[in-house]
Amino acid sequence: MSRMSYGRAFGWWAERAPEAPVVIFEDQVRTRAQLESASNRRARLYLEAGVASGDRVTIALPNGPEFFECCLAAWKLGATPSPVSSQLPEIERRAIIEVAEPAFIAGAPKGRYGATPSHPVGFAAPGEIDDAPLPDVISRNARALASGGSTGRPKLIVTTEPAVCDPEVPPGPTQANGPTLIPGPLYHAGPFMASWQSIFSGGCVVLMPRFDALRALALMEEHRIDWVLFVPTMMQRIWRLPRAERERFDLSALRIVMCTGAPSAEWLKRAWIDWLGPERIFEAYGGSERIAGTMISGSEWLAHPGSVGKPTAGRRVRVLDAEGHECPPGVMGEVFMMPPGGQGSTYRYVGDEDMPAFDGWESLGDLGKLDEEGYLYLGDRKSDMILCGGANVFPAEVEAAIDAHPAVRSSAVIGLPDDDLGSRIHALVDAPGGLDEAELCEHLEAQLVRYKIPRSFEFCDEPLRDDAGKVRRSALREARIAKGRESEAQEKD
Repeated sequence: MSRMSYGRAFGWWAERAPEAPVVIFEDQVRTRAQLESASNRRARLYLEAGVASGDRVTIALPNGPEFFECCLAAWKLGATPSPVSSQLPEIERRAIIEVAEPAFIAGAPKGRYGATPSHPVGFAAPGEIDDAPLPDVISRNARALASGGSTGRPKLIVTTEPAVCDPEVPPGPTQANGPTLIPGPLYHAGPFMASWQSIFSGGCVVLMPRFDALRALALMEEHRIDWVLFVPTMMQRIWRLPRAERERFDLSALRIVMCTGAPSAEWLKRAWIDWLGPERIFEAYGGSERIAGTMISGSEWLAHPGSVGKPTAGRRVRVLDAEGHECPPGVMGEVFMMPPGGQGSTYRYVGDEDMPAFDGWESLGDLGKLDEEGYLYLGDRKSDMILCGGANVFPAEVEAAIDAHPAVRSSAVIGLPDDDLGSRIHALVDAPGGLDEAELCEHLEAQLVRYKIPRSFEFCDEPLRDDAGKVRRSALREARIAKGRESEAQEKD
């Protein structure tokens, strides 16, 4: 079958099995026919409000069926959905909306953003609005994802690929008609794309309002989940459950556990491989820009522990030193990427400068190395690396060692100014049940060389990473530096 627009592809599935469930969210079940009808009504309201082909529609909604309605409605008009977190502080949301210049906002009260039309969270199109199919049109840009980026300035990552697919050819790990568990926030690239890949392949999305380790396992058993997309934080929280609780669920239908969003700690990856088997554990690496990506199976990982795999689908990766020279195997440098279509073929930024590039190859700012067989191993973001006493310390390595302690739920490692060392390694540790600093240091001494062990610790009982597994180390660092300056000023007074 030839490729068709996203709107037509979903209609194609709705025509064949209208009563099949497509979104399961807590106690709500939306069928294909219901989602098709609701999105057609909503699209007509967007049309009346002035949304046209090529426009952007900002979607500031929490996880739920309404999110899918709004995306489909935008695509059916040739517009581009631009999801943002519904939990953003107002000042951040306004900054992103200013960059996006949307024709419509889903998830905002009328009049909040001046003349830009909007619907509040929970809005449903009246039943008397025509729900017949609309004229077929293809969105030039499939999505426009919001990002603060490494600079902290809001921007959109606009994909250059059109919103088309072949509903009979499932992409990636997706299996035709298979149920997929989405435990992460839909405004992030991974959950967003995984959800729609499943839906456009005739599958059903089992969506969580927020991640909960025990609930995730229960849903995987109840719905006979085929594949699930996790970030390492989620896998760690599941692994921290008592073994009897973790192993009482029937996960025999589970074909693939895909991990992305951040590199997995070796101890965590090995634990999951031992539990579910290497043939079911996969890891993917890449950015929302889609300039390149790698993937590795559990079986490959056992032969190349710590790797995130080889480039996929004609993408290329190289590692360069500070002068732009190719690093030999095993030597750390900056990771540069090239998509099959060349530079600029997969994305464009709105609201920020281009990413670092060298001779057409672009970088997400990650450090890494390649082995003799071309497998990639990641270090950290260049901007997050800590120069301590003349030695480079990678926060992810220290965090992985801290997270291996059974009392730790999550951690974040940053560098703070130090007159002697240049930077002092400081660890924020999320240990809900409490943890003695001496015990943690003893644990780290068995895993890290001494200069990598944090000089100071800050304990808390709140997660340091969001449901997408993200942590803004730069923001944590800036907050603690500002607090230190305030304390110094008070002492002088």
